[in-house]
Amino acid sequence: MFFNQDKKPERTAAFTYVIVVVIIMLLINAFILPAIVRRNIRDVDYSTFLNMVGNKEISTAQINSDYIYFSDKATPENSYRTATFNDPDLVNRLQASGCEFGTVVNRTSPLENFFFGWVLPLLFFYGIGVLLSRMMMRRMTGGEDGGGLFGGGPMMSFGKSGAKKYVPSTTSIKFEDVAGEEEAKQLLEELVMYLHDPKKYADIGASCPKGALLVGPPGTGKTLLAKAVAGEAEVPFFSIAGSEFVEMFVGMGASKVRDLFNQAEKNAPCIVFIDEIDTIGKKRDAGALSTNDEREQTLNQLLTEMDGFDGSKGVIILAATNRPEVLDPALLRPGRFDRRIPVELPDLEGRVAILKVHAKKIKVADNVDFDAIARTAAGASGADLANIINEAALRAVREGRKFVIQEDLMESIEVVIAGYQKKSRVLSDKEKLVVAYHEIGHALVAAKQNNSAPVQKITIIPRTSGALGYTLQVDEGDKYLMSKEELLNKIATFTGGRCAEELVFGTITTGAANDIEQATKIARAMITQYGMDEDFGMVALSTQTNIYLGGDSSLACSPETATQIDAAVVRIVETQHDKAMKILTDNKSKLHELAKYLYEHETITGEEFMEILNSKPAYGTEAKTAADETEENPN
Repeated sequence: MFFNQDKKPERTAAFTYVIVVVIIMLLINAFILPAIVRRNIRDVDYSTFLNMVGNKEISTAQINSDYIYFSDKATPENSYRTATFNDPDLVNRLQASGCEFGTVVNRTSPLENFFFGWVLPLLFFYGIGVLLSRMMMRRMTGGEDGGGLFGGGPMMSFGKSGAKKYVPSTTSIKFEDVAGEEEAKQLLEELVMYLHDPKKYADIGASCPKGALLVGPPGTGKTLLAKAVAGEAEVPFFSIAGSEFVEMFVGMGASKVRDLFNQAEKNAPCIVFIDEIDTIGKKRDAGALSTNDEREQTLNQLLTEMDGFDGSKGVIILAATNRPEVLDPALLRPGRFDRRIPVELPDLEGRVAILKVHAKKIKVADNVDFDAIARTAAGASGADLANIINEAALRAVREGRKFVIQEDLMESIEVVIAGYQKKSRVLSDKEKLVVAYHEIGHALVAAKQNNSAPVQKITIIPRTSGALGYTLQVDEGDKYLMSKEELLNKIATFTGGRCAEELVFGTITTGAANDIEQATKIARAMITQYGMDEDFGMVALSTQTNIYLGGDSSLACSPETATQIDAAVVRIVETQHDKAMKILTDNKSKLHELAKYLYEHETITGEEFMEILNSKPAYGTEAKTAADETEENPN
């Protein structure tokens, strides 16, 4: 159905409801009411009637052309009915029995029949209609009440935008509350200045951008930045999600867009923020069977409204998305969303600033090193860092402390990365030793290569993410470029765990599943994306999508080339596997010594690892003996 006029949905729904009610009332009068009237009348045969007449048991009798209705003297509330017969002596019998008899008369007047059969049901269904319409209106307008189904209130709530309005207050979010996104804040400051003094721009003939698109991974603070713009400008802030425009009726989304812009113009200057705009802003598909669907109409209305509203009034449209590549080009052209503001993952300095902002909300020890925490949390978003601070505070409470210490923050990073410690999972001695050698294999290969990130921590304590252990490597600073040698070193490090299992135990386990996945992913990217293979050179063999949501890639080549790529990936991984095996073979004594130490302590730091690695052999023979004994006598 199309609702192009404000009153059409109401009239259509009311007309449909009346038709349904009339049909129901006809059925009631035709079947239900007669059945109710007859529900206490018992049918008997004529011989029973004659016997009761002869025994003078009948008090009253009424006769019509088809039935005789009579009642019993002993139980007057019981009524009976029997079919009439051609009985000339019936009147004499009834008179002899002493009962009252005559022809049937209507027990109710036509006015009573009309009232109980039509008026009363009509009032009942009207009340139900009013109640249902008000309930629908409350659900669609957030609790506001209105008129009835025929009064013009609730059905008019269709097409309302439902945007949440935040007015300026002393507790509004400011730019100082948003850390780690200095470049984005600088780009947004001009919008704030325009909202403060639009005349200054009008005097020189400049016009402020109508819209700005915030683009970046989840959790980087796009919504927070939009609220900070409104807080700095001290203007009303309208917030709505793109999914709220999507309705089951075609035209409802477009109506919501119109209502949103009407509200914005009435409250100008103000900011309108549309979160996850890719829900309604996807590219229009000319090859679709029908282009007149709800989403396309909503997008067309949004494009029209952004062209039509007067930007000089101080209405600025902000939008956020994680998928800019799927947006319609018409939405991104100048005059609509003039600016594209990247909100990327914070760098080292930004992570330190974000940690300090969130740390203001909790009690923290004076000697906490936020720089070390930020380095360990490389690649974390602002939301991740906020979660790390909160997890640290929760851990401090569990440990019985009144403030957060460095250990709490470091553990909270591991919780975010790998989950909580799974204390209920108890490994056998054999499994524990295999995991110890596996993790030391990773760490030892990484330490013996150049341009590898230093080892920060090694543990064999199982985590709720499913990891039986892990090796944590942390770069000294942020890296934005990686050389071919560094990528090959990472592949070798990933294969180090499996190599240690092969070298010491002569077998392999399922523990290298994630290592294999990561090594294969890097090798394939080197060939298809980075042009780091001699056979294929600088040719793009895959396409990247959803770069802010993990990055999905699909091959863009012939099946024959795909087969060659698979062979090249296997070759790269096997070469690095052989390299890792050689490193572990050359340092076999240290492998045993470090694995024994990790087996006994379960967790070792990077400093302890490097100290043992650079020291003279102390455990060599003992560690090998322990491995042999564990293999011969498994738990």
